[in-house]
Amino acid sequence: MNNLDQENFRGQLATVGEQGKRNWIYPKKPKGPLHNYRRVMAWLLLGLFFAGPFLKIGGHPLLLFNVFDRKFVILGSVFWPQDTHLLIFLLLIFVVFILLFTVVFGRVWCGWACPQTVFMEMVFRKIEYWIEGDAGRQKKLNAKPWDFEKVWKKTAKQGIFLLISFWVSHTFMAYLIGIQEMQNIISSGPRANWGGFTGLLVFTGIFYFVFSYFREQACTVVCPYGRLQGVFLDKKSIVVMYDWLRGEPRGKLKKGTPQPDKGDCIDCTLCVQVCPTGIDIRNGTQMECVNCTACIDACDEVMTKINKPKGLIRFDSHEGVEERKKSLITPRVLAYSVVLVVLLGIMGFLLVGRASVETTLTRTPGSIYQMKNDSIISNMYQLQMINKSFDPMKLSFEVTPQGAKLFFPAGEMKVLEGQEKADVYVFVEMPRRVFNEKGDKFKLIVKKDDEVVQTIKSRFPGPKSFQK
Repeated sequence: MNNLDQENFRGQLATVGEQGKRNWIYPKKPKGPLHNYRRVMAWLLLGLFFAGPFLKIGGHPLLLFNVFDRKFVILGSVFWPQDTHLLIFLLLIFVVFILLFTVVFGRVWCGWACPQTVFMEMVFRKIEYWIEGDAGRQKKLNAKPWDFEKVWKKTAKQGIFLLISFWVSHTFMAYLIGIQEMQNIISSGPRANWGGFTGLLVFTGIFYFVFSYFREQACTVVCPYGRLQGVFLDKKSIVVMYDWLRGEPRGKLKKGTPQPDKGDCIDCTLCVQVCPTGIDIRNGTQMECVNCTACIDACDEVMTKINKPKGLIRFDSHEGVEERKKSLITPRVLAYSVVLVVLLGIMGFLLVGRASVETTLTRTPGSIYQMKNDSIISNMYQLQMINKSFDPMKLSFEVTPQGAKLFFPAGEMKVLEGQEKADVYVFVEMPRRVFNEKGDKFKLIVKKDDEVVQTIKSRFPGPKSFQK
């Protein structure tokens, strides 16, 4: 229970005591209709997370974020470093969508879909309830001396936490390097791949630390979203709200005694006891509230028992409680919606115009032009080709001005496989006469199946004395 003074609750975290030490939160086991909905939502998200590396679209990964090879696959479409602008737009669209969602519905994302909350409340906390019991039993267990019961319960709980963290780290790594590479690391053993094995141990340690010890601190101390919501929310935003007009003045219920001067809140504090971040929702909207709705279920159960209407704590807006009206369409909502639509339009335009192959031509570092037979000027370049599609394609190259030629020392690549990235060296040779007439510029024309897909302009260094 939060014992902070009601006048000072906004100046101090519920999880931090007056001396700066942590207050360990023991939330009461939640139950109720909204918790059941959250549980279904959580199992769907967990199923998608663990199945994600195995899901494919057209034989290609559903999601892959290979930061090591700088290759990303989203819904079966591959993105390379040359598509950074597309990834930036995707990130902007996601951020604006979250902002729009927050302006309208508050911090529902945190309580219902955030991986931190889903794993903490629907996996690790459930195991804790199963092994150690509800909040009261957990407190007694932690306070008692180390005996057989405490040792085996703590060992079993932490062992399961560690195993789940190990499983989560494997799944997380599969999103980074691909399920096939993940399977290769597992089958080859630590000695054959110390880098991958070390990465798995590091991720396991991080997940284990967060869910066994750090817990709600990730939401209240580390995550910036809780602090940002104060900027985005207004009196029209739908959040978990306590109806102070109906509930105040609160007071204990005396059986058989009418209390016409009291509100519906009987000050049972169950809404505080079930809160996973230890706040009192009756103090108003707070940074630590993740909209998990546990307080709504607890309050509705009490209202049913004392024959009062449900909804003393409910999804509502400040304006909805104060003026009994709701208005989801506001100037801020319209502004964010316009920005979101514009970004989606730009993203669609960029995706439609996205080439299936991209080539980059760069001068080989440290090289200078060469003279052949005193009549041919030669420069060496590095040609990088990326096939962004999943199908093989045949590429050919031409160079202008007329008279210039290409020479591939290792032979010209005829077919570029799907998702393949290839680097080849190429010499561009130009007669001195053409160089004198056309200057130090040339164009490389890239063709796919005899269709021009890209034209690259580049400089062609040569002896200045030859130029007009």
